[in-house]
Amino acid sequence: MSAHRPLAPIVMAIVAAFALWYFAFQTEVWNFWLRLSLAVALLAGFALWQMPERASLFRFEAKDLLWGVLSALVLYMLFWLGKSVATALLPFASEQISSVYANKAQAELWLIGLLLVVVLGPGEEIFWRALVQRRLCERLGDLAGWLVATAVYALVHVWTLNLMLVGAAAVAGLVWGGIYLYRKNLVTVIVSHALWDLAIFVIWPLG
Repeated sequence: MSAHRPLAPIVMAIVAAFALWYFAFQTEVWNFWLRLSLAVALLAGFALWQMPERASLFRFEAKDLLWGVLSALVLYMLFWLGKSVATALLPFASEQISSVYANKAQAELWLIGLLLVVVLGPGEEIFWRALVQRRLCERLGDLAGWLVATAVYALVHVWTLNLMLVGAAAVAGLVWGGIYLYRKNLVTVIVSHALWDLAIFVIWPLG
């Protein structure tokens, strides 16, 4: 029966995600981290409301946590290598990578880390993987659903006006989507996303 659930709510949610990402990255209302946290919280709240089976998504075993930690480390190393390649080949890469960290001045580092771990990482995975990708996979099949969800996740970052960040979202989304498709466990990708965010933005920034 789940395969016949309507896609209209998901399409509307994706449109809302584009609008909220515009609000977060292209307006000056409040503080950037508050805008982005609000945008992600609204999307995650909608996703949970749309999923009556939501409790089952958070069941996990110790190996699910291990998968999350290891995948976060591997993804960080992939981005570290990717930065070296990109800056060597693309003249604009270094400046765009550095600009990703420009918003760090708008909040204390501890608060940014807290928001990344508690709100942003978990909220994005609840919306993009547990809702959008899962529903698209039900309708389009696993492979097509995974790739379409990844493409939309990358494209929503177009409002950053940063090609490197759009590419980074595509790579990270592909990895997290693949892990979710394989493990069928939301906790794994939440741990991976939150730890990767913390590493790349707070502990070992690349810019």
